Amino acid sequence: MNMPNKKEPMQTNPFAIRIDYIDIGGHLIATDQEGYIQDMDEWSEDFALALAEKEQLSLNDEHWEVINYIRDYYQQHRVQAQVRDMIKHFRKVWGKERANTRYLHDIFPMGGPQKQGNRLAGIRKTKGEH
Repeated sequence: MNMPNKKEPMQTNPFAIRIDYIDIGGHLIATDQEGYIQDMDEWSEDFALALAEKEQLSLNDEHWEVINYIRDYYQQHRVQAQVRDMIKHFRKVWGKERANTRYLHDIFPMGGPQKQGNRLAGIRKTKGEH
């Protein structure tokens, strides 16, 4: 396990008080204390799985659909996906019964898709989010 020698500045959360690490096969991925990745280029499916395990969430196909949607949306627009955009997209994919805020918060119980979904997708926390 390689521990970085220097303290890295918090790049994602102005309120962060420490850096934590997710161990992916001996490679440490830096996060803030809430689990938001510090270097988005270090994201991998293994990171998402390790963070989900730490957050006691078992990822299923729907989780991965949301995670991939969040990542794709960010790559295309360079901003986080808004929940209303997710609902609009997943209404076409899943139907009305599941494509709603309540369902998305049920499958991402630690902050919904805007927080837990973004953490698992390796999307940085915005400065205005608290």
